[in-house]
Amino acid sequence: VGAVVATRRMLDDPRTRRLAVEFACQWLGIRGFDADDGKNEKLYPQFEKLRGAMYEESVRFFEDLFRNDGSILGLLNADYAFLNEPLAKHYGIEGVTGGWQRVEGTQAKGRGGILGMATVLAKQSGASRTSPILRGNWVSETLLGERLPKPPANVPDLPELVPAGLTARQLIEKHSSVEACAKCHARIDPYGFALEQYDAIGRLRPNPMNTKTKLVDGKA
Repeated sequence: VGAVVATRRMLDDPRTRRLAVEFACQWLGIRGFDADDGKNEKLYPQFEKLRGAMYEESVRFFEDLFRNDGSILGLLNADYAFLNEPLAKHYGIEGVTGGWQRVEGTQAKGRGGILGMATVLAKQSGASRTSPILRGNWVSETLLGERLPKPPANVPDLPELVPAGLTARQLIEKHSSVEACAKCHARIDPYGFALEQYDAIGRLRPNPMNTKTKLVDGKA
């Protein structure tokens, strides 16, 4: 009983926020996201003003998870998010006014859990477009703990902007069809394709995207 009381007292301490920042955000690769300057300002002029709120959402999510002994499954299936008015508007969620608050029922809006956070989605994207490769590799290595071999030295770089007439998915599929690349891409690209409904700063795209895919073991 004494250990439980001591643990609860520690979790109630304001320093629990440091656990969210130094452990959880570092694990996800988003620590310091509020200073991220990796987006094309012409394409995403709103990013600079929103990046602080995006980061605060992630920190508050983990702080709440730790303080309240939340289930680890909530990392993926939480049906709530911590939002303020500007970030809610960015996500297309109505009815949120003012400062930070816990908003329930966000799965119906494509939010809830780390895969719906703008920090994760934006960090694992390029400056000007989404990157199914970066997102898929992040899911594979960071979330699932897999270790993939380094790509061959002569693999050509993909263009920063998607060529006219192609989607980011089509660009990646064309690149991944190269025999030397196909084996690893079959393990990571499906995870990235499944997240293509989000753009490079984490917004839901206005037009439906093809997010259907199969994992390397054939599972849809």
